Amino acid sequence: MPILTAEKLIIAFHKLSDFLNQPGDEFNNTIDSAPNHNAWFTVTEVKRSLSSLQEMLNQNALEKWFEQITVSQNPKKVGLILAGNIPLVGFHDIISVLATGNIAVIKLSSSDNQLLPALLKQLVLFEPLLADRIIYAERLKDFDAIIATGSNNTSRYFDYYFGKVPNIIRKNRNSIAVLDGNESIDDIKLLGHDIFDYFGLGCRNVSKIYIPEDYDIKNFFEPLEGFQDIINHFKFNNNYDYNKSIYLVNTVQHFDNGFLLLKEDEGLCSPLAVLFFEKYKTPDELTVKLKGMQDSIQCVVTHTAIQLDAESVTFGQSQHPALWDYADNVNTISFLNQL
Repeated sequence: MPILTAEKLIIAFHKLSDFLNQPGDEFNNTIDSAPNHNAWFTVTEVKRSLSSLQEMLNQNALEKWFEQITVSQNPKKVGLILAGNIPLVGFHDIISVLATGNIAVIKLSSSDNQLLPALLKQLVLFEPLLADRIIYAERLKDFDAIIATGSNNTSRYFDYYFGKVPNIIRKNRNSIAVLDGNESIDDIKLLGHDIFDYFGLGCRNVSKIYIPEDYDIKNFFEPLEGFQDIINHFKFNNNYDYNKSIYLVNTVQHFDNGFLLLKEDEGLCSPLAVLFFEKYKTPDELTVKLKGMQDSIQCVVTHTAIQLDAESVTFGQSQHPALWDYADNVNTISFLNQL
């Protein structure tokens, strides 16, 4: 009987990367029809996600990643409850399960139930041994472990139902940017991608910025003008109009550039089309404050030395994770290797 090996998996994943460079007509049709199933999944944003995956699955990265992986010959069934906030957000969990030789029992999000099956269908063509390692389920049962992604609210239910098996249960997280006032115009333009890519719906999207006390907001707003077309998306526009009307009616002080509302707030999770900001006195003071919140932070976009357990990335890179950039800073591969 053929054995699934690391070498076979690396070849298959890399072939998928090559495929994403020039997908065929069938997959292109899936991309083109994505907005019909989920209006947030515009062709531009789907292609953005595919480009990020192609970048992630490069040969050198795959070989480095597999140095930490043991491909089990005694596969376990791993239930995956996937999110659907941005296109293909559950893909990394799936390939982590497959890379460790286990069986992915997938409960798709209703928000992303077209793209993932189409992509995994292509992966199976590259490595037919994976056909029996991918199972779709409306209701999870007979599993050996669980990886579930949801909100702070759903995590309580996940804990109740899945707490007796090995599990990774993810809650709400947000990403932040720390500015020191020395950023160039190009830095802020790149930060615009961290804020606006995928309409700001991802946990790796920046939802709040920290700025020095004497920071001039004009220096932040002006370089973002290139992203103003985002307001033409009707769902984003609806959120912008709604939040703006709430702030105006309640006389909440805020800044407005016509497509983004900037509001001073101590919270991390800003509403869609809103970016929170908070002023800080010194980097050391801010570091102490953020350390008390790091369980709620996915990644930090900055070129300032902020020492946190959360992943730190440069401007424009928050939505370009590597294979070893694990959600919630929990090493999925280590978890799966120990099953």
